[in-house]
Amino acid sequence: MKNEKIKLFLVDDDAVFLKSLEIEFLQHADFIIETFATGELCIENLLHNPDVIILDYHLDGIDKDAMNGLETLNKIKSFNQDIPVVMLSSQDKIDVAINCMHHRAFDYVVKSETAFVRLQKIITTIFRYKKMEKELKWYMERM
Repeated sequence: MKNEKIKLFLVDDDAVFLKSLEIEFLQHADFIIETFATGELCIENLLHNPDVIILDYHLDGIDKDAMNGLETLNKIKSFNQDIPVVMLSSQDKIDVAINCMHHRAFDYVVKSETAFVRLQKIITTIFRYKKMEKELKWYMERM
């Protein structure tokens, strides 16, 4: 990825957490960031082609009738199954994490002081995979 900015969607109904995450990402790397307080807004903007989506698990802090993270994840995957989605939650429960993975989340991160570092590592991993996929495809086409 030479000088290509990574387009990142951050989706969380906790405005303070969302802003602090956005600031962290902008300070540490070259991202284009779009933030959304609801899953509905995220879905409406999928045509902006995000490279990665970081999605809160609950999403009902503002509107109790809002789509939750899993519903949003399902809609993202039906729009484009190749968009990597990392679920974020304040819940440190293995069954919640497993459920997210069953819904095709790329990974699951618990909100904590170390969440940003974990997210950075996951995004790096995602782009390593994408690069390897491209190289493999290039190689296979030449065989």
